[in-house]
Amino acid sequence: MSAANSLPWNDASIRMTLPIKTISENNAREHHMARHRRRSMQRECVHLHWLAHRAMKVAPPYVITLTRIAGRKLDSDNLQGSCKAIRDQVAKELGINDGDEAHEWRYDQRKPRPREIGLQVGGYGVEVRVESRR
Repeated sequence: MSAANSLPWNDASIRMTLPIKTISENNAREHHMARHRRRSMQRECVHLHWLAHRAMKVAPPYVITLTRIAGRKLDSDNLQGSCKAIRDQVAKELGINDGDEAHEWRYDQRKPRPREIGLQVGGYGVEVRVESRR
């Protein structure tokens, strides 16, 4: 087995860690403009990080994994809801419809590692990984 095959992702993947704090939007009681500002900031963060990775190409169809990094875990429906704006922007950057069944969306969550780079103060973030489904 080569060193490249022992990595948890392959060479034909896009992987980035975004300094975004996600919350359970299903349970959030907030003003609609506060929700709009948070989602806009999340989408802008994805877009700016995507610009740095635009030279990387992955062949469709895609497997997109969104991993929420936070101290507390959310249940599965709140996990998907907390990543909705991020999912929408990743789909836009890839030029796909996020409802297209040709592409697979996966969600995961974990606690931050000690001294992990790329997270917000407090250890919050979202890891985005895009791989070819082939």
